[in-house]
Amino acid sequence: MLALSPRTLYEFPTDNVLPDRQISVLLAGERLTPPPSLPPAVFATAEVEMLIPYAGTASRDWSLLDDQFRQQLLTVFKVLKESYGYEAVLLEGYRSPERQAELVLRGPSVTQAGPNMSYHQHGLAADVAFLRNGTLVISERDPWTMEGYRLYGALAEAAGLTWGGRWKMMDFGHVELRRRGILADKHS
Repeated sequence: MLALSPRTLYEFPTDNVLPDRQISVLLAGERLTPPPSLPPAVFATAEVEMLIPYAGTASRDWSLLDDQFRQQLLTVFKVLKESYGYEAVLLEGYRSPERQAELVLRGPSVTQAGPNMSYHQHGLAADVAFLRNGTLVISERDPWTMEGYRLYGALAEAAGLTWGGRWKMMDFGHVELRRRGILADKHS
């Protein structure tokens, strides 16, 4: 584990001009459909098992995601691929309260949100990674992947989503659509 602060390792300039207009046009018109499911073997590699040991049992069912959120996320995926060549892959979308409780037991490096305290339980959050040459790439030590996460985060924010890469406990692959009153805490 690196002893340096993640803020020291990763700098994400905020002055980049991104295709906000392209995202707006896509969100206003075209209804996007989810990509075909990938074979389970894609999620069972040594890297995936090491970095996200629970990925093999995660839900990647796009139909369980909120329709507005699904369209925003698919728009980000489309622009990411067409404009930058990154193929984003849904690692996990909807998460049951029982699964959330299991993940909390794995420790704060996995999640700090208990059951019904995550937008995943409402189909309003997703964790993603990238496919490179048919292999799922997640590692934040890979410069190509970090550039993908930077682009993904900027596009997600341009689409109106909250990106976990800006959080104190950075979660580069996570995005969510926040809605007031959804979470059972004083901040919603």
